[in-house]
Amino acid sequence: MLSGSRKQVPSNRPWDPVGYSRAVRVGNLIEVAGTTAGAPDGSVIAPDDMYGQTRACLEIILRALDKLGASAENVVRTRIFLTDISRWEEAGRAHAEIFGDIKPASTMLEVSKFLDPGYLIEIEATAVCD
Repeated sequence: MLSGSRKQVPSNRPWDPVGYSRAVRVGNLIEVAGTTAGAPDGSVIAPDDMYGQTRACLEIILRALDKLGASAENVVRTRIFLTDISRWEEAGRAHAEIFGDIKPASTMLEVSKFLDPGYLIEIEATAVCD
């Protein structure tokens, strides 16, 4: 059982009312929910651009981690879901720009689609703080 206070970062997206947070920290563990390249106005960031959407997802994740007192260096796991696995190198290039020296455990999977058909990628992350 994890001990420690619970802190949450909202996504400020339409699905927050169904019981959703962008990220949750309990003790030294942070879980970041599946993150897509959604702009605050609801539009898709970097339509049809796998690299651009990956960067946007990672920037959103890093902002959530920062709000919970963590950074990229604390990330121990990422899960990357793509709608077209043949474009994995585009996503991998953006992932390497952030995590190339950190090298978290990572999984990359192909899925059929996301809530908005404009999303090409969704990323989850797990971080552990000192």
